[in-house]
Amino acid sequence: MSESSQLEHSGPAAAFFDLDRTLISGSSAFVFGVSAWRAKMLPTRQFVRDAVGAIAFKLRGDRGGNVADGVRQRILGAVTGVDQENLIGLNEAIVPRLLGRVRPESKKLLEIHRRSGRATYIVSASPKELVEPLAKALGMTDGIGTISEVVDGLYTGKLAGPFCYGAGKVDAIREVARRESFDLGQCYAYSDSVSDLPMLEAVGHPVAVNPDKRLNAIAIARGWPIVIFARKTKTVVRRTTAAAGTVALAAGSFAAGWRMAPRRR
Repeated sequence: MSESSQLEHSGPAAAFFDLDRTLISGSSAFVFGVSAWRAKMLPTRQFVRDAVGAIAFKLRGDRGGNVADGVRQRILGAVTGVDQENLIGLNEAIVPRLLGRVRPESKKLLEIHRRSGRATYIVSASPKELVEPLAKALGMTDGIGTISEVVDGLYTGKLAGPFCYGAGKVDAIREVARRESFDLGQCYAYSDSVSDLPMLEAVGHPVAVNPDKRLNAIAIARGWPIVIFARKTKTVVRRTTAAAGTVALAAGSFAAGWRMAPRRR
């Protein structure tokens, strides 16, 4: 018997959402970078490099984390010595811009989970100071992000915990599950990137959203649900290994279509 089966019905559940290219379209790092640059926290030359990286990420996705991770690390490094309150103040500009990028289908999913009594979390390598306010603005339970070390109110440029990326996301959600008594076997996780494979494997209900090539292949092989969010058409396409082709559903009826999808673990 699997660990998920043993834990079934033993406690409450949650849904964990990756941020970039899953909950929102594109990269949050670029939005963060624009605001930091305008606040003179980021040199122009570095901002240009990060902008190119963010555009590449939007077009190609996260290929092993080299692009997205590099953008985030440079932005975090740029705030070394910056007052934490000043950085938090950037949210006045950042949060509205990110809210404009939230996929309509993601909002439907959040509502579905809320109605089902599940807690909802953003899980992102982006700074916790950015992720938490965005989660609250979306009516989610909380945001889980990278925590930077702060001494005497200033960022030191070091991490105060695991980098919330790859296996680091698993550490983060396990800590939340322990604290909140969540049953990970009954939890959901959503991501577009193979870099989040550890997080997807850590829950009982993994879902690939607009997956990159490697994650798409893994999801098909394992029979995980695959959803394609199309912002303009506002449709959701669900594919599984047992499905002969694709089935397009209105976003509002996603849950019903999902329950009908056979899965192979």
